[in-house]
Amino acid sequence: MADHPTSSQAPDAAQPQANDAAQLARGLTRKIIIAALFGGLVFAALALYGDVTKLRAAASGVAPGAVALGFLLAAGNYGIRVARWQYYLQCIDVTLPLGESAVVFLAGFVMSVTPGKVGEVFKSLLLYESRGVSIARTAPIVVAERLTDLIALVLLTALGSLAFEHGVIIALGGALLVSGMVLVCAYRPLGEAILRYGERIKPLAKIMHKLHEAYESLLTMLRPGPLLFGTFLAVCAWGLECAALYVIVHGFPDLHLEWDAAVFAYSASTIVGALAMLPGGLGVTEAGMTGLLQTLGGASMTKEVATAATILVRLATLWFAVGIGMVALALFRAQQRKTNVKVSA
Repeated sequence: MADHPTSSQAPDAAQPQANDAAQLARGLTRKIIIAALFGGLVFAALALYGDVTKLRAAASGVAPGAVALGFLLAAGNYGIRVARWQYYLQCIDVTLPLGESAVVFLAGFVMSVTPGKVGEVFKSLLLYESRGVSIARTAPIVVAERLTDLIALVLLTALGSLAFEHGVIIALGGALLVSGMVLVCAYRPLGEAILRYGERIKPLAKIMHKLHEAYESLLTMLRPGPLLFGTFLAVCAWGLECAALYVIVHGFPDLHLEWDAAVFAYSASTIVGALAMLPGGLGVTEAGMTGLLQTLGGASMTKEVATAATILVRLATLWFAVGIGMVALALFRAQQRKTNVKVSA
């Protein structure tokens, strides 16, 4: 059963969510500017590490076609994640045209530079604005996305590690970690026990009805079928970004990086950046990726080349997404204004 527009909701139920939406949206431009400045400082630090002059020389030698292909592969990642978002909406019986759904999802990319990307719950806010769908109902999609993303990245890291010494141990450790995450999130008795405990805490007691609704939505997406399909899409999506690193590195002359090493370097540094809970993993992801490229790329992978490759990859896989999100958000706002004019007329 599809959700109805906002006008169908009771005023007393809609007002708290409207307040929540306003609070989430407040200062969005300022947050993006601060994150961009932080990102600029990170790139400046990388430039200093790589020696600005040598870094410029290294970057000028990369093949433009390789960089373009890297951006295209990153765009493929976004397309697969749109499909997963649409699938999860269907899992919780929210019907939305694909075009509108894609705009809402991509607009959430403006919040990619939030810690752990948790700010992507912004797309639930937008869905509430346009369709009146409960934020508590759709916000768990972000949890399911982050969980399947983390599972996919752990699996890719384990896969990439098999080529290294003691790689089997790393792979087994990754499998145990994935199993533990799924158990904690998807085992209903454990989840319900946590919610019952939360009811005893006064600040949480006021919103327990929303938490119960959110947990039910989360369980729907963590059934074996949706969990496996969502994880499969996540592996495909993040595999494309690993491929983006691979092709960009090979765009530099006389440079070679094994495929498994590229997978390991990208996925492992992304996990570390996410766990650091910094906006977009800024600083930590770049440092980890540069270090791993130097370690795994052989003698020809100088610090200047590793730094240049890292900057190009992060432009393709993070800042490109933020730019797409800003365009999508502008489209969403324009469509909302057009809809409001029609309603008022």
